[in-house]
Amino acid sequence: MEHVPHWLLNALIFLTAAVVAVPLSRALGLGAIIGYLVAGIAIGPWGLGLIANVDAILHFAEFGVVLMLFLVGLELEPQRLWRLRGPIFGHGAAQLAGCTLVLGLGGLLLGWGPMPALIAAVGLSLSSTAIALQVLGERKLLPTPAGQTGFGVLLFQDLAAIPILALLPLLATQGPPGQAVDLHTATWGVGKALLAIVAVVLGGRLLLRPLLRWIAASRTAEIFTAASLLLVAALAVAMQALGLSMALGAFLGGVLLADSEYRHELETDIEPFKGLLMGLFFIAVGMGIDVGTLMAQPWALLGLIAAFMGLKTLVIAGVMRRVEGDARQRHVTTLMLAQGGEFAFVVFQAASPDVLPQALASLLTGAVAVSMLLSPLLLMGLERVLTAHSGAQARPHTAPTFAQQTPCVIICGFGRYGQIVGRMLGTQDVRTVVLDHDPDTIDNARDFGSEVFYGDARRLDLLKTAGAATASVIVVAVDDVQASLDIVDTVQAHFPQLKIAARARNVGHFYQLMDRQVDLIEREVFDASLMTARAVLETLGWDAADAEQARQRFREANLRLMALTHPHHTDRARLISVAKEGRQQFQAQLAQERAERAERAEHVERNQTRQNPPSLPSEQP
Repeated sequence: MEHVPHWLLNALIFLTAAVVAVPLSRALGLGAIIGYLVAGIAIGPWGLGLIANVDAILHFAEFGVVLMLFLVGLELEPQRLWRLRGPIFGHGAAQLAGCTLVLGLGGLLLGWGPMPALIAAVGLSLSSTAIALQVLGERKLLPTPAGQTGFGVLLFQDLAAIPILALLPLLATQGPPGQAVDLHTATWGVGKALLAIVAVVLGGRLLLRPLLRWIAASRTAEIFTAASLLLVAALAVAMQALGLSMALGAFLGGVLLADSEYRHELETDIEPFKGLLMGLFFIAVGMGIDVGTLMAQPWALLGLIAAFMGLKTLVIAGVMRRVEGDARQRHVTTLMLAQGGEFAFVVFQAASPDVLPQALASLLTGAVAVSMLLSPLLLMGLERVLTAHSGAQARPHTAPTFAQQTPCVIICGFGRYGQIVGRMLGTQDVRTVVLDHDPDTIDNARDFGSEVFYGDARRLDLLKTAGAATASVIVVAVDDVQASLDIVDTVQAHFPQLKIAARARNVGHFYQLMDRQVDLIEREVFDASLMTARAVLETLGWDAADAEQARQRFREANLRLMALTHPHHTDRARLISVAKEGRQQFQAQLAQERAERAERAEHVERNQTRQNPPSLPSEQP
């Protein structure tokens, strides 16, 4: 093994631990985060001792938190914030302030000192967004008033984590725990943070979108991915150089791009890296848990868990009492918010040892980790008690759901064809998400008020991000035939519930879409050409009704011919033969109908002549 690079051996250890621990944890209903923590404990100094340099790995893995906060910023569209302003800024602020106050007083009573008590209270007040949303989603509670309130509280916590993490480096420069903070230094730190925020906002507005547009114009997917990571890294480094939190810069960058056309592509590109680095972060946190300290004071650990979860439950229950709906749903949401969260690990890690003593940080980190381990078990017990008490399972609420915020239709391609489809759906208030990979098309559409996002709709991850799992219809309106077929194949393989409406560029494309049994196929110039033909007939003197009837007859006959020739489209000779035969039959039918109409007209004229014979000229007197 001496010839194996050290970094490669560590990577092997991390991947093996994650691949073994996470599936086992999920199978036991404990979630992926618990699996990562257990994997970290197992390979860390207090387990098998396979990894020794925990601090270096943890510093590298913190970039996963930076990426996560960038994605949180991308989700914060102004419309969404305004729609959830009550749960976010009302219930969310009440929960965080109430829990921080109660837990901070408890820390002071335990003799932790003002600053450690404050940091501990803030960290313990935060909940696990990943675990809570997963549980609420699995139990169909997100659409309920309680679920929406829980979502708002979690979102406010994510927002609050930004200033918390931004201020921690300032607090860490103030000397040993408990020492008074220098007012001048703190004021300068806050002013520096505000100046940095203004610089990021102005620079982002002036530079970010033009830069991303220039990169997107290269139409090289891997370069756009590299640019996404470069953007987050540059913002993080800029903030770190100013002595501020890396997460603050990433979050601001995400917010600036939340309403941009590149939001979905950025989110899709960064999500895999975020997931891997967040997993590495939790493994590193697990390795950093001082199991010896926890084992030396098990009763202190259990008492701390019971105290902070109990106090949080009381505060959150008081907040949830104002929420309408089923009491059982409020109880489940309250329990999910009472556990510790992943941001607490970041807070305690950043505050130790400058603000929090190492032993206290280890105790707090262990308490949060164990609370996350206990939450699924406590939830199972709570549901049994609620079921026994009510005699029935809690039923999902039927109020307006979050699904109303998800797209009903996804439009792939916003050229001349997709634009008309999107504009007509927009006039009927149909919710759409539009994807296109041409920056010029996107810019032009946005100039006219259409919201279009950059991205290649052939990518499965991008379709997931755009809402394909919950949408009803996908309109495939891209120009390229092969790209159209690739999108159809991806949708049919991964989103079978989606109805597909596809644009056929030509007859060959039409046949290939028929092979795939696409729900609705429209040839892009077929109806427009028929309308032109009808106008020509009217110009030649045809009656408007007769011209329209001719158009309809030809359209129906052509569709029948397409169905007739489809089984033979791979055999060119047979295809030509069947097509000619079908056209000759249609032309013969029309010729026969014309002859019959002429004969009927002649017969009518003869009858009129017999009934009204021409009068003879009268003689002159």
